[in-house]
Formats: sequence, C-alpha cells, structure tokens
Amino acid sequence: MNKSDFIQLVSKQVKTVRLERQYSQEEMADILGLSKKTLIQIEKERTIANWSTVVTLCALFNDSEILLSEIGDDPVEFVRLIAKDVSYEPKSKTLGGRVWWKQTATEGDYVLQQNLISGHYRISDRQNVRWHSSFDVEEATLVLAKLAQDV
Repeated sequence: MNKSDFIQLVSKQVKTVRLERQYSQEEMADILGLSKKTLIQIEKERTIANWSTVVTLCALFNDSEILLSEIGDDPVEFVRLIAKDVSYEPKSKTLGGRVWWKQTATEGDYVLQQNLISGHYRISDRQNVRWHSSFDVEEATLVLAKLAQDV
C-alpha cells in the first residue's frame, strides 16, 4: 500500500469514524481543522482528504475500531510506515499478533509477522514490543537478522 492508497482508504472512513464517536459534522470539521463544506465533500466521496487530514484523523482517533479494522494495525504506526520513518528501536507495545497477524519467521528474540489485511510486515520481540514495520518482506527479513545478531 502506498500513500495514495492509504489516503483513499482513510478518506472513505471519515464519516464512519465520525458516527462511531457520535460527532456532528460541525464538531468533526472543527476537530480535523476543516470547513464543514470540505468535510461533507470528503464524506460524500466527492473529494479525498489531504495527507494532513488523514494524519490528524489517525492520530486523534487511533483507538477507533473502524480504523483498526480497516488498517489492521495501529493507525499512527501505519502513518509512520507510509511516511518512511525507518529506525530500529523499540516502539509501541503490540497485542502479540493474535488478531490480524501471521507469523512468518523467528530469529533469536524477534518474530516477523505479516498483517492479514494490509500485507505489511512488523518485527516484535518476546515482550510484544514493535521494533520495525515495512511493506518489503526482503527488507523486513534483513532487519530481523540484524536485530537478532545485535542481541
């Protein structure tokens, strides 16, 4: 999934997220920093949200069941992945991959998992702390080996 696909995906969920939280259009527009007219255009799928709006929605509604089920992962982490924030340091604690994840490899204290919805990969440790995310299985496999070697 690329940035454009992600924007399309999230744009289609703006209204559903608003209704999930029981916000009026005026309230949601204010929260997202949009005019009500722009919000209506996005909700009616006449236009798509811009990157800033998508990032804001994911950050402010990162616990939304709608976003979690559409993305299959923490929305903020997914934004980082799309934005190419590459680092090999501990990030957020995961739920261990029992939902939406398939284990594809294990090395040392680390496990490589693939998301069943989006297809992206993540590496987490035995304490279920996420260390890396990527769409590229080869890159993820190399990072898995590097992390296991550095232990």
